[in-house]
Amino acid sequence: MTLKGKTAIITGGSGGIGLATAKTFLEMGVAAVMLVDLREEDLKAAKQTLNSDLVYTFAADVSQASQVEAYTKAAVEKMGPIDILFLNAGIEGVVKPLTEYPEEMFDKVIAVNVKGVWLGMKYGFPEMKNGGAVIITSSVAGMVGTAQMMAYTTSKHATIGAMKVGALEGAPLKIRVNSVHPSPVDNRMMRSLEDGFAPGAGAEVKKSFEQMIPLGRYADNQDIADLVAFLASDQSKFITGATYVIDGGFTT
Repeated sequence: MTLKGKTAIITGGSGGIGLATAKTFLEMGVAAVMLVDLREEDLKAAKQTLNSDLVYTFAADVSQASQVEAYTKAAVEKMGPIDILFLNAGIEGVVKPLTEYPEEMFDKVIAVNVKGVWLGMKYGFPEMKNGGAVIITSSVAGMVGTAQMMAYTTSKHATIGAMKVGALEGAPLKIRVNSVHPSPVDNRMMRSLEDGFAPGAGAEVKKSFEQMIPLGRYADNQDIADLVAFLASDQSKFITGATYVIDGGFTT
């Protein structure tokens, strides 16, 4: 399996999954990769970690059309037509009963997690001249309900609809669109959610979640990166419109 000569954009590129995926893409021979994230300082740290001249960065808010258009244009100027678009940026919001969920936080989560995916495809599709692969990070929260996570769960269900529309409209352009649906991943986002469910007792929440996963552990960032790399490669050239659950049996 190779990505030799391909170009890639990764949103949420400085986070755990984004950074692991960028590293994997580089190991698989990409010609260049652009990391997109909100904070310039996080992107600088990510680039330093990857230590490669093939890595470009762009600070952008994926919920803002002008900024998505700008990162897409910058990627094309630096790398040429886009082969891989990994729409991975996302936020967890807060853990609150639906009757107490703050409206401004609901709007923010939907803007980043759903609108950001649409805008990524809106501006990315025209630059994927020779076909290509779009991979969207959803969640097992897009397959089932999770109490006290109204905004996040709603947003991750919505990404499936966005993916399916993208797959249908991308097919005539030879653009494949799929989504990945991780169970809890051992990274910053889960630390935030664990503490949200039980402030000060996050370790106990983690143990409880792990007991619900037949394989007995959280996913790690590399588990997700490996799946994304497969969907980005020509090994998956007849796969589009698919939801890939990667959860250690969590939803079985």
